[in-house]
Amino acid sequence: MTSLIPASTGRPADDPIFALNAEAQRRAALGEKVINASLGALMQDDGQLAVMPAVHAAMRAVDPTRASAYAPIAGDTPFLEAVVRDVFEGTPFVDQSVCVATAGGTGAVHHAVVNFLEEGQALYTSDYFWGPYKIIANHTRRAVETFPMFDGAGRFNVQAFESGLEALLQRQGRALVILNFPCHNPTGYSLDEAEWRAVAAALERVGAKAPVTLLVDFAYARYGKPGSTRWPEWIGNLPASVTLLVAWSASKSFAQYGSRVGALIAVTPDEELRRQVGNALSYSCRGTWSNCNHLGLLAIANLLQDPEQRAAADADRAKLKALIDQRVERFNACAERLGLRTPRYEGGFFVAVFSADAAETQRRAQEQGVFVVPLSGAVRVALCSTALDDVEPLAEVLARTVTE
Repeated sequence: MTSLIPASTGRPADDPIFALNAEAQRRAALGEKVINASLGALMQDDGQLAVMPAVHAAMRAVDPTRASAYAPIAGDTPFLEAVVRDVFEGTPFVDQSVCVATAGGTGAVHHAVVNFLEEGQALYTSDYFWGPYKIIANHTRRAVETFPMFDGAGRFNVQAFESGLEALLQRQGRALVILNFPCHNPTGYSLDEAEWRAVAAALERVGAKAPVTLLVDFAYARYGKPGSTRWPEWIGNLPASVTLLVAWSASKSFAQYGSRVGALIAVTPDEELRRQVGNALSYSCRGTWSNCNHLGLLAIANLLQDPEQRAAADADRAKLKALIDQRVERFNACAERLGLRTPRYEGGFFVAVFSADAAETQRRAQEQGVFVVPLSGAVRVALCSTALDDVEPLAEVLARTVTE
């Protein structure tokens, strides 16, 4: 006999990625040579967590009495305004946005799911997706429905995206679409201008029939190739039936995974609807974590607003991006030489290597000291945590263990 409700009985105790990381660390502590490409945190080549000195300086500069006080439920206004400008500066969306602070990007995804889908409905995303989307959906009594991410030419499958979305709308009368670009987790793929415009055109066609919400998961965007953050101008002015959301996070862009600073932006030109959305999102904040980390909100707001602090943070981030870009370049060269099949990979924390039996590839690679994450049809490789000198040996192990 158990006091747990049936839906909560038998749940796993740990995230499988964190479990893989723990096993890699255990074996490394025993003196084994391991290449840990499992965890999505940016590491220096010496194995130390990469940090941004400007961020820690900003945190030390915050008045302790302000940092120790409750944050407003929806977040401090300067923080919210700065986040909106960080994403939409120079576009009409700045004046059409409402924003709330969230517990990291995960909190932003949670708020999107519970406010833009009814219980029992499914969110819609590509067949390669970040695993916690499913956890959030299940935990909130929703589901996940997917479409094939890539077409026969290896590009984003806009036709499958649109046809699947239309079918979903016919069944449930509304849709929440989650697209994690630029620098998709887990594949590393980024949409180009033509693909963004094609997605926008599909949303316009389908959105004329029922309400559609597009959530852009912005977590890794600052590590994309130059110009990739121009996507707001490429999607243009979406019709009123399509609501645009952005899940913003400081975890990757400011190397602050532990501070849990995030935000959800909602864009709509209708002022009354914007007010209603803002109220709904603030209500969800109160009903979950109540207030976010005030020290983090205040420090990140200063880093986004103050020109001198922002310049220092941008310089720190540029060094981290250069670190990843070196690994990306080396990996792509190795993948081509070794015949590894991957999506287009131009930057970001992760890349996927296609494999017919990903679980077997992961198992065999782990036997050789290489830790990657199995997906359906591929393994995820976290180059963010892979030292530059380990990239080639990692690729060589994968070339021996991938199944066709």
